[in-house]
Order: sequence, then structure tokens, then C-alpha cells
Amino acid sequence: MRHGRSSRCQTGVPKLRAKPRRLELSDPDTLRCLLDLQYASYAVEARLIGFDGIPALHESPDDLRDCAESFLGLDDENGLAGAVSWVRQHDGTLEICRLMVHPRAFRRGIATTLLDALDHTEPARRTVVSTGTANHPALVLYARRGFAPVGTRQVAPGATVTILERYGAPP
Repeated sequence: MRHGRSSRCQTGVPKLRAKPRRLELSDPDTLRCLLDLQYASYAVEARLIGFDGIPALHESPDDLRDCAESFLGLDDENGLAGAVSWVRQHDGTLEICRLMVHPRAFRRGIATTLLDALDHTEPARRTVVSTGTANHPALVLYARRGFAPVGTRQVAPGATVTILERYGAPP
């Protein structure tokens, strides 16, 4: 059921939950809902940047479950509406690995709520993230949160990602 939607992903939670929650990828229903969210979210980014080779679009449930990332998720009335994942590097840097919002939930403050929760849960002297260079909504969001571009990396002919970093707490 790669792109199908499980009825178990619908939580019946009214509006947005007040607080993001930790996601346990060992739970099969949570994993399925997260994968559905990931495919939907990254399909939009793929269209924005003109590159459908984004690894998250091709990740299997086993790959996602076995990743070394920690996850927070936020539900709306239709299920998992957004998630953020991260790892802590050896030098203490917080690396945001994924920030996903379901297209049905765009422009509702979900990404900001998730990043606020991450900043509270995992304060860091330095935080890094990367996104498609042509993903202007993501670049604007990160700039509002105090991130500055520090470089780009070509991931395929005609497709680049912008690497951003922030020192200290968000503005």
C-alpha cells in the first residue's frame, strides 16, 4: 500500500493537536502514516524543484523505520499532517533531516509549530538543514527562523540543494 491511505491514519482529532508528539516508527500504523505523509509532501517538493529523484520519494517502509532519525509529528482532523526529523551530530550540531507537511495542510502553521517544538525539545548552538534550491516556500520559512544559506550542492543535472545554518535560538 505504497501510496494508498490507511483509515488508521485518520485520528479523528479535531483541528490541530495542541502539541507535536514523538513518533515511534516501530509501530506499523505510525510508520504507514508517516510514509504516506512523506510521499505526499516530497511529491510537491519534487514538482517545485523539477527533480523526482528525492530519496524520500523512493524510501521503503524498512528504510524509514531503520533510519537513525528522531521524529515529531503533528495531527489534524484527518491524521498525520506534518513531521520533522533530526539527528544530533558528534559536535553537538542539530541536523534537521526532514520537514514534511501534507499538501492538504499547507499554510496552517504546521511547519512552524514543528520547528518551534524541535527548538524547545532539542536546543542547539548550531542547527543545519538543506532544501531544494527552487523550493522557495521552504527557503522563506528557514530565513524567517534565522537560517542563512552557506552553500549549494548539485544532486543531479539541473537540481541543487541549498545548505542553511543557524547559530543559537531562532529570532
